[in-house]
Amino acid sequence: NICTVEGFDSFLKILKHKDGTSRVDLILSCVDNYEARMVINQAALEMNQTWMESGVSEDAVSGHIQLLVPGETACFECAPPLVVASGIDERSLKREGVCAASLPTTMGIVAGLLVQNTLKFLLNFGTVSYYLGYSALKDFFPTMKLKPNHECTNSECRKNQDRYEAYLGSPEAAAVAAEAAAAEAEAEAEAEQVPLHEDNQWSISVCQEEETEELGSGGGSRGSGLAVASSPASTSNGLLPEGLKFAMPIASFVDEGTLKSRSVIVQDEESLDDLMAQMQSLSGSCES
Repeated sequence: NICTVEGFDSFLKILKHKDGTSRVDLILSCVDNYEARMVINQAALEMNQTWMESGVSEDAVSGHIQLLVPGETACFECAPPLVVASGIDERSLKREGVCAASLPTTMGIVAGLLVQNTLKFLLNFGTVSYYLGYSALKDFFPTMKLKPNHECTNSECRKNQDRYEAYLGSPEAAAVAAEAAAAEAEAEAEAEQVPLHEDNQWSISVCQEEETEELGSGGGSRGSGLAVASSPASTSNGLLPEGLKFAMPIASFVDEGTLKSRSVIVQDEESLDDLMAQMQSLSGSCES
């Protein structure tokens, strides 16, 4: 139980090296009460350790994940829930024998968001969410970044804020910001130079509407803004690029003999009695 004095000391020993530095990259909080969250928050502040907090509401239809970086973002005490801010013992709010609502779907979604955010943080890809909420009733996903409270009641939080503000004014922070800006500009430049599709296997080109209308008269149009590129192989002899074929024969490229062999002759003068007789003869031949 990390909420006891002995449990808290054991918790810190697990997280720290012998020299007092943190031995973990990130702490994930999946506890079910505010008291345990306050303990994890205190440990993270003392170690200057980044951690992620998550939770599901008691009605089980909403939840959230939150990234807490000491000094940079609000700690759990900077903007505490009303129960914590009021100093109310949360255990007094629960009725004996009555459990809070539980929906595996909501908990699964929140857990998935927490794991996905963790991967982005540890593997350094995408945009890491500082706060991401989930409302199942309206499928609403609010996101924000909570700034630290300069009047936070936790002294360790205020110390971390002072250290972070001093870091922002240092040459090291300026160098990191310049390096990040240069990397972003380089990535954008490379993205502009690389063609969207290097291998145009199906000879598809993007053109203006006027061009598609002209191609449409020659049988090349395939939709607004898209057309099969004109080439001798695809327009002069009726052949398409490898992998494409016409679904129906084209009259201009089918000889008269083929058309006659595939034609169906319908005799409108046949009566209903004649057709019934033909059906009976067919059924009789099948039985025999």
